Order: sequence, then structure tokens, then C-alpha cells
Amino acid sequence: MARKTSRRVTELQGKVEKRAYEPLEALKLLKETATAKFSESAEAHIRLGIDPKYTDQQLRTTVALPKGTGQEIRVAVVARGEKVAEAEAAGADLFGSEELIDEIAKGQMNFDLLIATPDMMPKVARLGRVLGPRGLMPSPKGGSVTTELEKAIKEFKAGKLEFRADRSGIVHLSFGKADFSAEDLLENIKALQECIDRNRPSGAKGRYWRSLYVSATMGPSIEIDISTLRDMKMGDEA
Repeated sequence: MARKTSRRVTELQGKVEKRAYEPLEALKLLKETATAKFSESAEAHIRLGIDPKYTDQQLRTTVALPKGTGQEIRVAVVARGEKVAEAEAAGADLFGSEELIDEIAKGQMNFDLLIATPDMMPKVARLGRVLGPRGLMPSPKGGSVTTELEKAIKEFKAGKLEFRADRSGIVHLSFGKADFSAEDLLENIKALQECIDRNRPSGAKGRYWRSLYVSATMGPSIEIDISTLRDMKMGDEA
């Protein structure tokens, strides 16, 4: 039996036209359709013309959102010796060596991001089954395998996000909170667009951007005109 659509959802869907919106117009509509009783995230869903089963068509990188994520990021660090103390001093929420790896293996997952120093990666590798499905495996491309712990911790806590295209070539990412101003959301999604263009996989052929939709967590999808966003210089609409 088909699931019945609530009156709230039906009303919100009625506010969205089946067309590609100008970026700022779309983000104002996103805010207008964020009517849940909790603080909703602003989500982007981007379909790219890539096939990630080929190594030269994979996209995995980081973006620094200029207006932050609006979320508190809990950072865990696996390191050794004085690097553990460096992680603690830099504000890591969890830190340790082999003992932290053992805790994670037993189910300790009270963190949103795991950073590891390169010398600890052979030991962290055995956590692949636990971390992989959650997208938490440290990665050099994602900036989460590093010796510069202080810099990495501060950047991730300030709004740096790691993301990747899934097996269908789609990027799903929260780029702020629905209670941000539309102008702040525009700055964040423009930074995301520029990052995706900058990191275009070498094997990507033909049309790279296929579609871009945004929504609040519980809101309807709103299409953004990709060409307008890519042509935009910040300050054009803000």
C-alpha cells in the first residue's frame, strides 16, 4: 500500500515549481519550506556525469564551507606519542593510540570524523569493516590522514567537510542549516560548486554537471540552475 503523504508535505510540495530556480531564489524557498519542529539541515544532491567504478572517475575530496556547517563536529584522532598530546591540545574530542583503535573496534563510535597520522594507518586499516560503511575511514585525499593535526582539527571543526560521489555518481552533502541566511547558504553552495569543478576527475567525459537539487531535511527538492551558479561571482546576488 502506498504511503500517504501528509498535509504538511503536500502543501510544501505545492510551493515548488517544476523548473530550475535561480540560486538565491532556490535557497530562499528552501528556508520557506523548512517547517519541521527541529533545526533542519540544508542538503545538496548533485548528480555528476561520472562512473565511480573506474578509478579515474572517482571524486573524493574536502570543501571548506565559508559560513561553516552549523553543526558541532566531534573529532577523534589516532596517533602515537607526542602527537596524541598535540591532538588533545588542539581540541580533539577523542584521542589515543592502539587503545582507541580497540575501543572503536568494540563499537565506540562517538565521533563524526576520524583523523589518523600516517604511521597509524596500518593499524587503523583493520577497522575498515566498521568505519567503511559509515564513511569514516581516514583518507589522505580527504585530508584526514595527516601529521598536521592542529591544522586539520581546527579546519574540520570550523566547517571543512569531506565528501565523495557514491557509486551512482551522486554527491549528497549538508551545506549548512536551514536557519542560515539565504546569502550565507549561497556562499556555502558556491564554495561546494567551485570545489567540485576544481576536482573534476580526469576520466570524466561529456557533460559533468547533470543536476543540482537542494532541500531542507524534511522539505521538498528544489532544482537550482547549474549554469547560473557556475557563472556567478560572489556578490552578484548577495
